[in-house]
Amino acid sequence: MSRRKAIGHEDRKPYIVYLGSLPHDELYSPLSHHLGILERVVEGSSAANTWIRSYRRSFNGFAAKLSDRESEKLANMEDVVSVFPSRTYQLQTTRSWDFMGFGETITQNATAESDVIIGVIDTGVWPESDSFKDEGFGPAPMKWKGACNGGKNFTCNNKLIGARFFTSEEESARDEIGHGSHTASTAAGNAVKDVSIYGLVPGTARGGVPSARIAVYKICTVHWRGYLGCFRPRYWRWG
Repeated sequence: MSRRKAIGHEDRKPYIVYLGSLPHDELYSPLSHHLGILERVVEGSSAANTWIRSYRRSFNGFAAKLSDRESEKLANMEDVVSVFPSRTYQLQTTRSWDFMGFGETITQNATAESDVIIGVIDTGVWPESDSFKDEGFGPAPMKWKGACNGGKNFTCNNKLIGARFFTSEEESARDEIGHGSHTASTAAGNAVKDVSIYGLVPGTARGGVPSARIAVYKICTVHWRGYLGCFRPRYWRWG
């Protein structure tokens, strides 16, 4: 087997090649420049066969399928700032606040938070979820003037203090697809231990302000054609 054939069949992985900021030269052609750099390092194949895309708006760079040897050669080129593998990150809902530097050990004022009311405009919520239980919560803040009009099979509590629905398909603020429950719990859900995504990323799912109250407004739903849509009624009635 020839060296050219061996390299051509070598497993390649997607890499991001970062070249820094875009030049201010009006004659500069990112695509031409990127392909020229790639052609200088690709072995056993043409640059077009390994090319993925060119980045020419927010930053200057490109993506390509490269061997380890080719990525090392690129990293040593004068024009190249960095070369790193392209990775696919899975949704990790129990890590979101940690990622933002807002860990579980951070000091929070539950008394002050309990006076905060967060309105969630989405697909409703699933009221029985542990994220919305009211154990340890007192009555709703005195400033709350709204109501729980969640419709069929929907009950509020001292955590989930208000609900309304504006959809014509379902006469309830109950969440049928999970999106609204997810966003509401991310914002102000209780801390719920031992949560995972099919066994992956286990941890404590919690909201940024877990002691806050929630008022949910369902304006989004899956329509009969199968798409998720949100609409604005002619007459809004909040609270």
